[in-house]
Parts: sequence; C-alpha cells; structure tokens
Amino acid sequence: MSSNRLDAKEDDTVQTPDALMQQVALGQEAAFELLYDAMASRVFGLVLRVLRDNAQSEEVTQEVFVEAWQHARRFDPVRGSAASWLLTIAHRRAVDRVRSSQASQDRDLRIGIKEFQDSYDDVEENAILHDESLRAVQALQRLNQAQREAIHLAYFGGYTHTEVAELLKIPVGTAKTRIRDGMNKLRELMGVA
Repeated sequence: MSSNRLDAKEDDTVQTPDALMQQVALGQEAAFELLYDAMASRVFGLVLRVLRDNAQSEEVTQEVFVEAWQHARRFDPVRGSAASWLLTIAHRRAVDRVRSSQASQDRDLRIGIKEFQDSYDDVEENAILHDESLRAVQALQRLNQAQREAIHLAYFGGYTHTEVAELLKIPVGTAKTRIRDGMNKLRELMGVA
C-alpha cells in the first residue's frame, strides 16, 4: 500500500469528512478524492445559491477544493467540522466573486457613463460651435464690403496686415483700420464686450 493510498479499513467503512481532511493534510490524494466526492455537491449547492450562475459556481467550487488541498493543514477539528470549514471557504469565495463581479459592473457603468457624458459634451459643444459659427457668418454679412474683405483675408486667409494691404491694393494703415473697425463691429453685433 503506497503512502498516497488511503488507510481505509478493508470492511468498506465510510470515513467522515473530518477524518478525510486530516488525511488530506498529510498529502493523501485518495483521501482528497473521497472528500471531494463526499462534499462537492454541498459546496456547489451553496455557491450556486449565492452566485445563481452554473458556470461561475463550477469555477468557484473548483477553487474551493484547490484551496482545501493547498491549505488542508489549516483545518482544525477543534474549531469545527471539515464540512463547515469547506462551506465557509465556499461562502467566502462566492461572496468575493459577487463583489468582484459587482465592482466590475460598477466600473463598466462608470466608464460607460463617462463615455456617454464625453459624447454628450461633444455633441453639445459642436452644437454651440455651430450656433456661434452661424452667428459669426451672419454678423460678417452685416459688415461693409471693405471690412468683410479685410477680415476674411486676415482671419480666414491667414494673411498679415501688410499682405492684406497688398492684396487689396490699399495702404497698410487702411488695412489695419478696416480690420480693427470690422472686428469692433463684429463684437458689437455678436454681443461680445
């Protein structure tokens, strides 16, 4: 009989989870298999009641038994039964999974709200810019032809005052005056102080 084999009695007596857990703490794989067979359905049932999702419940049940194998030496039969120890681990892990899932949903919701808000802000900003652009075009139309030409060349064409003067074949001072007077008139028309 190998050291990993269960020291079970030949008369097929069923061992309690407590006895199996003590053998698991000694590294006996056969005892772990029997413990799993004896407790898996109860652990899964508890986890399923908390998570209400079969796939996640299966994952958490597996995690519970991995933890039980890795930390079997922490089991203390004086503090409680092996069944209650396993079910406590199961409940804790299921609750952790719910919290993790909720945190993930909350994070996704916050990101979604932020993206929606950014999108909304962009739409609002674009609408405001469109309205302001429309007002500016309408105000430009109310300037006299000379002011409109000078402003268009300077602000939309990107020309310097000297270049505006050359293009319009007027003195630089006249170009500056037309631009300045036109901008003052635009401010007045648009209600900008």
